[in-house]
Amino acid sequence: MRDKEMAGRGGYEPFYVMLNEYRIADLVITAHARSRYEDRSQGDGMTGKEAAFWLWQCLKQKRVKPHSPGEPEMYVVDNDLVMAARIVEMPGEADLYGNPLYKLIVVSFLGKMSENIDLRDLKSYFARQRSSRRVSLMQSGRKRR
Repeated sequence: MRDKEMAGRGGYEPFYVMLNEYRIADLVITAHARSRYEDRSQGDGMTGKEAAFWLWQCLKQKRVKPHSPGEPEMYVVDNDLVMAARIVEMPGEADLYGNPLYKLIVVSFLGKMSENIDLRDLKSYFARQRSSRRVSLMQSGRKRR
């Protein structure tokens, strides 16, 4: 998901967007994140390419913000949609000044805070998810006799 702009000399320069202190030059949405986006986030039938284009536009317009300082890999889009993303340095890629460029890998879309109030406090949300999985595993496990 890169924008390429034509320079005056005919060369192509990588375009990047600042997110915190990172220069994001590429965007990748995993298959899991794409399916979660279609199921829970928008629900308007956007395909993966359209979702990637929409998210890239949000990055350009600075509508993507970190969720909280304690959660470095959680981001909020438009103050509503919570996503888990990882920022990875792109080897061999740098801007004109030698600063490294990064790739934003969207791992999952958790949902909208307006629809699920639990997403405002992610620690309790994940603790509740873990305990519910643990209880269901204990109930479905075989008992030794």
